[in-house]
Amino acid sequence: MESIQYLWKDRKRFLGMPLSFTRYRLSDDRLFCEKGFFNIRADEVLLYRVRDLQLNMSLGQRIFGVGTICVVSSDKSVPHLDLKNVKNPREVKELIHKNVEAAKDKRRMRTTEIMGDAASGDFHDLDDDGIDDDLE
Repeated sequence: MESIQYLWKDRKRFLGMPLSFTRYRLSDDRLFCEKGFFNIRADEVLLYRVRDLQLNMSLGQRIFGVGTICVVSSDKSVPHLDLKNVKNPREVKELIHKNVEAAKDKRRMRTTEIMGDAASGDFHDLDDDGIDDDLE
């Protein structure tokens, strides 16, 4: 089995210190979140499926130099992943963004971005009003 090379690793932090059993990792094609000590839950998001990134920093987080990066993806099992209380959140968000763009370029995913959910087959508009019938 081939070892994964990580571009970035961190833990969820409390008061700026990595005192938790939630670990975050970024490879060139996936974002990993692993939670737990005895019972471990491991989630991963393929970077080419990431649709949006958002950075949230409360006053308390800014004091300790951490922030929360919200990752929104088209992944069915993990549509929303929060990287909570990570160190240097602006730099991490930019690193994720650059790798998301590289993953999309590698898979030539630009045309599906314009078409949205219609390209994936999840868009159902039987009455031709431009709104997904599942949302009406």
